[in-house]
Amino acid sequence: MPDEQPAWRLLFGYARPHRWALLAGALLALVTGATGLALPLVARSLIENLSKDEAITGPLILMSVLVVLNAAIGSLGGYVLRRTAESVVLGARRTLTSYLLRLRITAVDRSEPGDLMARVTSDTTLLRGVTTDTLVGLGTGGLTLVATLVMMGWTDLVLLGVTAAVIAAAGAVVGVIVPHINKATRSAQESVGRMGTSLERVLGALRTVKASGAEHREERAVHAAAEESWRQSVRAAKWEALAGNTAGLSMQVAFITVLAVGGARVATGAIGIGTLVAFLLYVFYLMSPIQQVVGAVTQYQAGAAAIARIQEAQRLPVEPPAEPAALPEQAAEPLSLAFDAVHFGYADGLPPVHHGVTFTVPARGMTAFVGPSGAGKTTVFSLIERFYEPTAGRIVVDGRDLRDWDVSRLRAAIGYVEQDAPVLSGTLRDNLLLGNPSADETELRHVLRTTRLDGLVERLPDGLETLVGHRGTKLSGGERQRVAIARALLRRPRLLLLDEATSQLDAVNEAALRDTVADVARDTTVLVVAHRLSTVTLADRIVVMDTGRVRAVGTHGELVAGDELYAELATTQFLAAADPAPST
Repeated sequence: MPDEQPAWRLLFGYARPHRWALLAGALLALVTGATGLALPLVARSLIENLSKDEAITGPLILMSVLVVLNAAIGSLGGYVLRRTAESVVLGARRTLTSYLLRLRITAVDRSEPGDLMARVTSDTTLLRGVTTDTLVGLGTGGLTLVATLVMMGWTDLVLLGVTAAVIAAAGAVVGVIVPHINKATRSAQESVGRMGTSLERVLGALRTVKASGAEHREERAVHAAAEESWRQSVRAAKWEALAGNTAGLSMQVAFITVLAVGGARVATGAIGIGTLVAFLLYVFYLMSPIQQVVGAVTQYQAGAAAIARIQEAQRLPVEPPAEPAALPEQAAEPLSLAFDAVHFGYADGLPPVHHGVTFTVPARGMTAFVGPSGAGKTTVFSLIERFYEPTAGRIVVDGRDLRDWDVSRLRAAIGYVEQDAPVLSGTLRDNLLLGNPSADETELRHVLRTTRLDGLVERLPDGLETLVGHRGTKLSGGERQRVAIARALLRRPRLLLLDEATSQLDAVNEAALRDTVADVARDTTVLVVAHRLSTVTLADRIVVMDTGRVRAVGTHGELVAGDELYAELATTQFLAAADPAPST
């Protein structure tokens, strides 16, 4: 977890890989500024030639060349800087998304996905303006400003003093405005995050929202977040406009003051009319670098607010970086497993989930976990996958403490079918190959037959290339479960975790998959959380859990005779084989 850094340092970190492109853009901007600075001198020469009745062809040609060069080099420099700014945004998004994908599940549990997405999309976009306006604009604008003031001093020191006094007054006003821009922009970006959270909440459960008749209430919540973002953005725009207008007003005041003082100096003969015209041109030219500097300062405040939000995301706890581990070979030995007095709670302030859980699972065979809801069965699987770490006790996998396993190697050896069997947006093939993209067509077809998905593939209009919709909405619940099981089997797991993996299957498909799981259990270790008697009775051993403790371990017959809770579950809670099951 990175330490908090000043916003400018993090910005430099994003820009460092593109420093040469930024330098090239800055040099082009400086050359553009230099051609502009030369124009007043040529104009003074032109006026002096006219006053002396001398030829003006040379100054006119030179002015034309300088104007064309100024436009051409300025356009090229602008393109280089904008392209570099987009590259900085891309780098920031890559860095942040890579970080977020390594988040610990504990961090995900206490974060809102919509807000995290806003940090990747909306907040990183603000880096575009910061790169061009702050890093380059402040540098080139500042240098051009200094160069212009030097040229003004060379032209006339008195008029320079008048101009500098006006600029200093304007700078003091802008300094008061700047903190308000940062505060308003931060609030606006936080509101965008809240809007993303509200929208993700609604779209993620849109069927429930519609069935509950809650569209208008949820709409008001999303609109309220959008309106708050609008209010804060308008507030930031107000302060930015005030800063920009302050700079513009200062130049108008400077022009009027220089015109008055300079006119008086021309009248007394202290300076010539050509010098006054040249100085007035410098005053006009001064507007651009001042606007650049003011824009850089105001844009930095907006960018600093976004960078602060990016830093917040990058302070969330993550898993250590690791290269993807190779999947097990076809004949790899199955894993053994043991829990030794394991204690666990999901968060401080919440009641513990496990109280000294202890059991042993040998390599090969099927072990079923049963018990009332909330007994801690699914948590066993989460701890095995190292989504969470136990607060006390020890978990041993294949004779090694779980904490000694490299996380990527551990997960590569496991196939996990979650309770809700999530399916990702994309094609059916994408979902099946999610855990093993290198699986060949023979393996894929075999698993399709094993999980009885081959008939579904034949019925789909585009077969395996059919899009399954957001979260698999084009598939039934039973089909999603079979896809999840097929995906796990394609990984050739040494340990297979099935969390109510057949709960939504009809009787025919459940029986077929039950036989498949029994076959798999001959060669690997299978752990099943189940509420159906037909699944539980196939297990080689059954672990009965209640209120976060293991109360009994044995076979079905042993537990019916020896454990009161299991006997009650077997007669009242488990579904008998003849009971109707959900359809696909």
